[in-house]
Amino acid sequence: MKRHLYTADHEQFREVVREFVARAVAGNLQRWDHDRLIDRDVWLTAGKQGVIGLSAPEEYGGAGQHGDYRYRNIVLEEFAKVHATALASSFSLQDDIAIPYVTALGTAEQKRRWLPPMASGERIGAIAMTEPGTGSDLRGVRTSGRRVDGGWVVSGAKTFITSGINADLVITVVRTAPEGGSRGFSLLVVERDMPGFTRGRKLDKVGLHAQDTAELFYDDVFVPDENVLGELGGGLKQLAGLLPLERLSIAAHAVAVATAVLADTLAYTNERHAFGQPIADFQNTRFELASMATEIDVTRAFVDQAILAHGEGELSVVDAAKAKLFASEMQNRIIDRCLQLHGGYGYMLEFPVGRAFQDARIQRIFGGANEIMKEIIGRDLVGRR
Repeated sequence: MKRHLYTADHEQFREVVREFVARAVAGNLQRWDHDRLIDRDVWLTAGKQGVIGLSAPEEYGGAGQHGDYRYRNIVLEEFAKVHATALASSFSLQDDIAIPYVTALGTAEQKRRWLPPMASGERIGAIAMTEPGTGSDLRGVRTSGRRVDGGWVVSGAKTFITSGINADLVITVVRTAPEGGSRGFSLLVVERDMPGFTRGRKLDKVGLHAQDTAELFYDDVFVPDENVLGELGGGLKQLAGLLPLERLSIAAHAVAVATAVLADTLAYTNERHAFGQPIADFQNTRFELASMATEIDVTRAFVDQAILAHGEGELSVVDAAKAKLFASEMQNRIIDRCLQLHGGYGYMLEFPVGRAFQDARIQRIFGGANEIMKEIIGRDLVGRR
């Protein structure tokens, strides 16, 4: 079916992204994986080219495209074609989570202070929710904030924090009222050089090797009142309100990656010969390719509709959960089957499908584990809250 998601303006932007990928990304991927870190220079180049900062308002140096996720989707699609998964995930954190949090919840002074350098790539944002032992249970957060004159003293630890090494601004979920129940949590922005704020080890992950995921430690960190983001005590409600966009980004990324891996596999099965013919000529291979192409196309149709619904302000928590659940499961199924069609070569990390296999597994966990997505959808079906 003809895809009607993009306009001519979107396709012009695609050319900008392609040029950026060719010049600043494709040749650096192997080195970033080896170093287990993405150069900060690529963030600055992306800012100059307008590849990040898409969701920031124009008055703060961004592109003002928060309501039109199609531009972000183009970035994900073009990154997927060169298998820049770690970079795509890192940029998604900046544009789909950190910047929207500041835009939606920040005061005018906070926006003036933080958004321009985030849109330019000078300052990298992160969000610190997960703690050792808490996982998706945010009500179990133990990082605490003690009220003092002029601000809060924060103590605790976070783990699995994307961009944890590079981040300059960390939106931290803090328990500010121990007896406050769901109203006992707030979002405090911790900045790089605040005394007592330290980075732990850069975690050694199964995949996304270039992306810096780290432990963070808060040892009596003084956070001034002007760094409280949003309503004091409204942290959980604020998180819930912004999670649909994060889950949409995961779903869109899943479709983009699955599409790219299938394209690689189609090329490989046409070039690779066995028993005197291309392996694409075997019925089993054709059936597998047909099934995978259909599964991707059907998933893309739903995700495209979710992208348009987000632009109209109508993407519900439940529909975002459905998109994230199905697309991430689909991505893992497709890549596993593509690896099988590559045979032994698919298990080699020099082949993109092997790296994609490693990188894809986290999609079913972050942004809320898929079991949580099922709970959200199931509760809605049976009328529970």
